[in-house]
Order: sequence, then C-alpha cells, then structure tokens
Amino acid sequence: MKYCKNRNEQFENIARLKQKYEPSDNPIISIDTKKKEYIGNFYRDGKLYAKDTISTWDHDFNTFAEGIIIPHSIYDLKENEGYVNIGTSHDTAQFACDSIKHWWNCDGKKRYPNATSILMLCDGGGSNSSKHYVFKEELQKMVDDIGIEIRVAHYPAYASKYNPIEHKMFPHITRACQGVVFKNIEIVKNLISSTKTEKGLRVKANIIDKLYETGKCATKGFKDNMRIVFDNFLPAWNYTVVPG
Repeated sequence: MKYCKNRNEQFENIARLKQKYEPSDNPIISIDTKKKEYIGNFYRDGKLYAKDTISTWDHDFNTFAEGIIIPHSIYDLKENEGYVNIGTSHDTAQFACDSIKHWWNCDGKKRYPNATSILMLCDGGGSNSSKHYVFKEELQKMVDDIGIEIRVAHYPAYASKYNPIEHKMFPHITRACQGVVFKNIEIVKNLISSTKTEKGLRVKANIIDKLYETGKCATKGFKDNMRIVFDNFLPAWNYTVVPG
C-alpha cells in the first residue's frame, strides 16, 4: 500500500514540476534508451515496398551481427522535438550523460539561451537508474561541464509507459524504421532523422562511436563530496544536480 501511495504522489509531483517549468525559459526533457538492435542481415517487423525479394536470417544471433545500435533518446516536451544519439558500445550511465550533453551543446542551449535549469524526466532503471550512484556521478560531471543545473524526477518502477518519450516519440521512430534491414548504422541514422508527424514532431540523429566500460561503480568519496540536493519529498526519485 505504501508503494502505491508513493507512486501516485510521484505522478502528482511530476505534474507540479512540469507546471512550474512550462511558463519558464527552462526546458523539460524526457529521456530513455530505445530497444537495442543488431546491425546485419536480420529480419525486422513491418512491411516495406521493394523491387526485389529481400532475404534475411530468420534468427537474430548476435554472432552474425556486424555491430550493435543503442539509441539513447531525448524528447523536448516544449518544442516537440526529438534527439537520438546512436551508441555502438554499451548502454551505460556515462553514455547516457554523454548523450544528454551532446543534445544540450548542439541543440538545447541554442533553443533555451536564458535557461537556468533543466527538468529531466526519466525511468527509475537502466542506465539512468535512480538507485545507482554511478549515474549521479556522471550527471555531476556533465552538469559541471555545461554549467547548468538539472532537476531530476524519476518515474516509479513499472511506470515507464507514462514517460512522455514512450508515447510521444518512440512509436513514430518505430514506424519510420519498420521493415528496413539495418545493414549499417548510417541507414539507421537516416531513418531516425526522417521521423516526423503531422503534429510537428521532428527528430535529429547523431552517432556516438565510443567504447563504454560496463560494471563501473561510483568512485570512492563521491557521496561525501557530491553537489546533489535531494528533495525532502521522495528523495530517492527527486533531486537536483548543481554545477560547481
């Protein structure tokens, strides 16, 4: 019963935060990593018009793959724009923060020149886990680098479908890519970049070809020196990362 109460209270808290940020000069972003895909001659769901018959492997054995695609994505709620950074290594906290930083440096700060804070909505697991301090440490490094605070609000467990990016952006990317064989990463980048809707959604894509190490933990002493301010209200899900 306590979890159910906290779950509802967190949804109400996120609604209040969005209401606070909407009239301001500060962005509201929703982040998540879309399902990874293998590069190679593998079957993919969907219909595709083609001049010739397309033959593919009937199983996605990773031993046959020529690479992997990890699409870390940012959805800008105010501008109705998406930004996908395609990784080629592992979905780690460092990769997630590199992706967010790339969005800010290439797009965010141009659209929000007067911003003093970023509201970031995300799930509670994966590379942006609310439980792991390695994500918080990578966030701290990124915030120190870009010089603007990030207000983080995690959705409760098993509530990822309510994360705006899940229904505002991901279905449209899936539709743009349906049926196409991912023979190389450039094909994926071009397909994602072609994503658009009648309601104005546009998506940009970029490739981050960098090796990321898995299994990392927060460095010793980080908890004692971090500049992360936890809310009094549900602090495990709500906190602000302040630049140094």
